[in-house]
Amino acid sequence: MPSLIVVDDPGDWPHVISDVEVAAASSYLTNAEYTARRGLKIYNLCRSYRYQSTGYYVSLLAAARGHRPLPGVQTIQDLKSAEIVRTISEELDNLVQKSLSHLQSKDFTLSIYFGKNLAKRYELLCRKLFGLFQAPLMRAQFIWSSRQSKWQLQNIGPVAVSDVPEDHRDFLLDAASAYFAGRQISPKKRKHSRYDMAILVDPNEAEPPSNEKALQRFEKAAEQAGFSTERIGRDDYGRLAEFDALFIRETTAVNHHTYRFARRAAAEGLVVIDDPKSILKCTNKVFLAEILDAHKVPTPRTLIVHRDNRKTLAGQLGFPMVLKQPDSSFSQGVVKVEKESDLKETLERLMNRSDLIIAQEFLPTSFDWRVGIFDRQPLYACRYFMAKKHWQIYKRDLGGAKMDEGRYETVPVEHLPNTVLRTALKAANLIGDGLYGVDLKQAGDQTYIIEINDNPNIDAGVEDKILKNHLYDIIMRTLLRRVEQRKGPL
Repeated sequence: MPSLIVVDDPGDWPHVISDVEVAAASSYLTNAEYTARRGLKIYNLCRSYRYQSTGYYVSLLAAARGHRPLPGVQTIQDLKSAEIVRTISEELDNLVQKSLSHLQSKDFTLSIYFGKNLAKRYELLCRKLFGLFQAPLMRAQFIWSSRQSKWQLQNIGPVAVSDVPEDHRDFLLDAASAYFAGRQISPKKRKHSRYDMAILVDPNEAEPPSNEKALQRFEKAAEQAGFSTERIGRDDYGRLAEFDALFIRETTAVNHHTYRFARRAAAEGLVVIDDPKSILKCTNKVFLAEILDAHKVPTPRTLIVHRDNRKTLAGQLGFPMVLKQPDSSFSQGVVKVEKESDLKETLERLMNRSDLIIAQEFLPTSFDWRVGIFDRQPLYACRYFMAKKHWQIYKRDLGGAKMDEGRYETVPVEHLPNTVLRTALKAANLIGDGLYGVDLKQAGDQTYIIEINDNPNIDAGVEDKILKNHLYDIIMRTLLRRVEQRKGPL
């Protein structure tokens, strides 16, 4: 992808770097030559990114033209957000304390030039911050908190190239040259394709939504559809503007980097699965209980529990009953209560984490249905059987580690009972047109929704057993169609 450095005055960047062009901001904004060019990577080194300034418009119009600006408009906004800065400070806390532990002062300013600093000891911290906030030139200010006895990131912001101290200029040129050279020869450079897709994964996740073989099949299907793919991790937040689509294959949660990735990607104009609205809706069982009840979708008898009604549970639901944390997943945070004496202690423990929880009547079945739905169409269907001598699919120890799980049986969608398919589609369509796993129980002639999952499991050899590679092709071709609808075919 051709690189273009944009500055207010070309005299601000008198350096020559191989295969990197330099243009004045006024020229980039008004010259039809740049409007017509495709696939440009824009490095915005203007003096100001304030709202409606020249620098702001460089990044804004770059995105409109299908170019890739650094920083993008979303990054410019993130750099101003106290909430984002606080979250990043918490995520990088160990690294910040280790990197700044030698300092005797109460405040410290860190200059970051294309992810580097003059002092080697800050290199990892600079690289992490550059990965999260992809602005070419930044300054991060840290303060010592006497109350917490540790360093905290107070703010981070862009620096105009004209404000770089004279004695830093040689290092800046070296850092920029190394950065652009690295981009040109990187062994991880993606293949040239019509569009670029990021697949967000956590290699260390104990129970990821897709196993390695499934990830490889997703990548192959994506490349056959017309995407270049790259697996990314939580440190690549600032790189999202490089891509056209984000496919999340890491367990999602709202108070988590996966949700930040989804929000950022959607704001940057990427096609996103799981989209942030689906994550918000599916990961909170209080929301699901309310929306399913409002639309008369059958569920086990369900109560939203708060401190004023918790004493009525035994009388309304009887025993055993199931209590759920609103953000529970993979059978964690879900407790079966057998008797009155256990109810008070379990409620107290769960309500220490959330002001509202879910209580449901217990429906004993030998298996749960899972119907995978994408783009409002059924994709796969499985029976997941309960673990041996247990009431759930997964049996866990007290620490939450999986000890055992039940067997599975994948069935053709066309063999699903009509009531199961209709109920699953009705429930999923209340959430959106993303990728969902709808869990249901059959009790007698009734079918009940248990929950709707964004980011459902798709493992090679399980959910793909019927459709095989075609399952991955369907998902990736749909994503391609959505990208084309958003951007227009190349």
